[in-house]
Amino acid sequence: MSEIEESGRGLWHCVKKSFHLDDYSKILNPDRPLPSRNSAAVQQFIASDPVHGSVLKAADEAANFAYVGAAVGAITTGGNAWRWSKSPHGTVLSFALGAVVGFTLGAEAANHWYQLYRLDTVGAQVKFNEWLQKRA
Repeated sequence: MSEIEESGRGLWHCVKKSFHLDDYSKILNPDRPLPSRNSAAVQQFIASDPVHGSVLKAADEAANFAYVGAAVGAITTGGNAWRWSKSPHGTVLSFALGAVVGFTLGAEAANHWYQLYRLDTVGAQVKFNEWLQKRA
């Protein structure tokens, strides 16, 4: 094996370690596939875990803000582009950009509205996934 190949493998090993992929292997590659996430399972988790359940509920409500923001952004920018230019490709591009910007603004508004910056939303998602694995 050449020196370049060995250094490449060493580099890949460092990259994998720096992203801590081994820490998330049980979430990214579970032993059994997780059951689908539905509102009944989320409500059961909220009732069973008062700490992480309330955080998961706030994160789900914040996601709705982002989806509404994406819809409003896409419709308004796409509609204005069509109204003023009648250009199909411009309308599609502005529709897509409006959706991205609206989603981002909606997510940021929800982040402040629900004060998600104070909560560990990723930890709540991990606990929910672990709860789903135990339940399956």
